[in-house]
Amino acid sequence: MADVQTTNQSILVVGGGMSGITAALEAAEAGYDVVLVEKRPYLGGRVAQLYEYFPKLCPPNCGLEINFRRLKANPRVRFFTMAEVSKISGKEGDYDVTVALKPRYVNEKCTCCGKCAEVCEAQIDNPFNYGMDNMKAAYLPHDFAFPMRYVLDPSIVKTEEGQKCKEACAYDAIDLDMQETSFDLKAGAIVWAGGWDPYDASKIEYYGYGTYRNVITNVMMERLASLEGPTAGRILRPSDGKPAKNVAFIQCAGSRDENHLAYCSGICCLASMKQASYLREKDAESAATIFFIDIRALDRLEDFYTRVKQDEKVNFVKSKIAVITEDEETGDLLLEGENTQTGEQIRMRFDLVVLATGMVPNRMSADVTGDISWNEYGFFACDPGKPGIYGAGCARRPTDVASCVQDATASALKAIQSIARR
Repeated sequence: MADVQTTNQSILVVGGGMSGITAALEAAEAGYDVVLVEKRPYLGGRVAQLYEYFPKLCPPNCGLEINFRRLKANPRVRFFTMAEVSKISGKEGDYDVTVALKPRYVNEKCTCCGKCAEVCEAQIDNPFNYGMDNMKAAYLPHDFAFPMRYVLDPSIVKTEEGQKCKEACAYDAIDLDMQETSFDLKAGAIVWAGGWDPYDASKIEYYGYGTYRNVITNVMMERLASLEGPTAGRILRPSDGKPAKNVAFIQCAGSRDENHLAYCSGICCLASMKQASYLREKDAESAATIFFIDIRALDRLEDFYTRVKQDEKVNFVKSKIAVITEDEETGDLLLEGENTQTGEQIRMRFDLVVLATGMVPNRMSADVTGDISWNEYGFFACDPGKPGIYGAGCARRPTDVASCVQDATASALKAIQSIARR
């Protein structure tokens, strides 16, 4: 049982992505005690899985490293990974919260020597790379993980593999008897920064995701481009490992569709243009075709759209692709639809297809006493009549990283004001 002493002057932040980290740091640096909980074994959220992000197109480590340093230097922030809020009761200024902690099977003595992974032979799907490769069942979540501590997958804990890992550790950091625990805390205000999930592309049956191996999603493309990804930064086809020379990017894959996501996530167009740039930078002979309904590149990002359009090997086609089929012999993909600008029928062949899936908000799954407002699409709706719990970042609306930081700062201020009112 964790010993966490908090008061009604404390702020709970749920979600350890960019929004949650920002909200926690802003509140702590203003003088408030903060508890930050994250369900993954590391902080950084989906930003950590990106290759580059807007507006500077820099690697995620650039911004995350600064924030991790701030976290380590600030004693007012206590963070817990592999942790989920299971119950919230009370009201503004006086919340009682229960947090469940899943076992990592590795304690604070871990030095990241990697000996457990060296002896471990069992393999599991790599969730950091969206299952595109395998990893050891004793693993560091990724090279830049924070906290820098290994994890044992539950599948090996009661097996000979788990015992081998324990015996290989010279620091007594492997604890195979760890159990799920929980702790209670008090909070005066709560920031919900639960983040988002990519829309399940397998539900869009006419695009063949999950059936055709060379149909992937935009989040998977980020990992393919990464030097730490499953292909060491090379854009290769999952079916045969061949370089993808001719790639289609399909916008609004499930978005703006009453049968799937009725809303626009706003950033998918820019993400596809960014990923087309990855392809072109890594292979000068490659070509990209972006199939779009409307291009949305607002404000300062209009210049980026203009720059991408100037590349003669990036083709923009106004079309909602109707169906994708596969050539079983080659693994190539045949796209069919209509060019809505010319009226011509489209029938084009590609090596690889990238679906621009939208953002689905992570709803609060805890047992919550009291009203919380959600809009018709499942995003957190800040209701002035129901103060005390505030949404931040992509839990509140689809948005980019820079806007998440701004929104999280605002949410931290609202949480501080909530406490100050009591």
